[in-house]
Amino acid sequence: MSSTPPARSQESSGAPAWMATFADLMSLLMCFFVLLLSFSEMDAAKFKELAGSLSRAFGVQRDVPANELPKGTSVITTEFSPGKPDNETLLKIMRQQTTDESKDNLDFSSGESDLNKKEVAKEIYLAAVKRMQDEAKKLTQILQEEIDSGTVEVEWTDREIIIRIRERGTFSSGDDRIDENFAALLRKIALALKSVEGNIIVSGHTDNRPISTSRFPSNWVLSAARAAAVVHHLEAEENIDPDRLQIRAHGDTKPIFTNYTQDSRSKNRRVEISILGNKSLFYEYEDVISNVDGAK
Repeated sequence: MSSTPPARSQESSGAPAWMATFADLMSLLMCFFVLLLSFSEMDAAKFKELAGSLSRAFGVQRDVPANELPKGTSVITTEFSPGKPDNETLLKIMRQQTTDESKDNLDFSSGESDLNKKEVAKEIYLAAVKRMQDEAKKLTQILQEEIDSGTVEVEWTDREIIIRIRERGTFSSGDDRIDENFAALLRKIALALKSVEGNIIVSGHTDNRPISTSRFPSNWVLSAARAAAVVHHLEAEENIDPDRLQIRAHGDTKPIFTNYTQDSRSKNRRVEISILGNKSLFYEYEDVISNVDGAK
């Protein structure tokens, strides 16, 4: 009696069932990233910076002339034509200046001419100088009585105003304590400081005669202690914003007179309160300002 072998099960044909789900997932991911790309905006400055970095990374040193601005503000748009960008100034400023194939990097600079740069720098310089001059006059009017008595001097440059307090209006010899007379003077100076803007630097100065006590082992320590006492008083008693205040200790390293006589030494023992202008206005155009007539 012969036995019939069992029928072999038919093998399934085609891709496994999970591939359909996987394909749907990939399609959804692709649609998601296409949407992200369509919502994005092109930043021309970053695009050029990125292109330059890629060129250097892959050793490409050839410059391609670019006489037109990048067209379109979106990667995906219905009409890919010149549009109005959000930051129009940025695109106007950025220009590709060179097609020299021997250069490693692209040169980007302002579209303004050197003459226009100098004119802008000069206007910024003169406006800043005018502001410092007006504030110096305001401080002088508030402190006119102290200036007339010789207790205080007010000087100004294009970048700072200096209120110089002579020794007779500040501390006793070899001391850093603020007495009643000095406190009254600081109260009036604080009123003047509140009327102007800018950071404040309080600097302590001494003469060249050495000091060596248990509290002040050197002129450095004495000048630092005096500057700190003034700053503490301005903050605690006169409510000057502490974010505006800084301390400098110069000891006897920055005399304004010789130390040969007692009178000149007394003039070197002083406290200076400097109000700084907006230095960023100068630093931005510093190279140009140095060539402007009248800029010292």
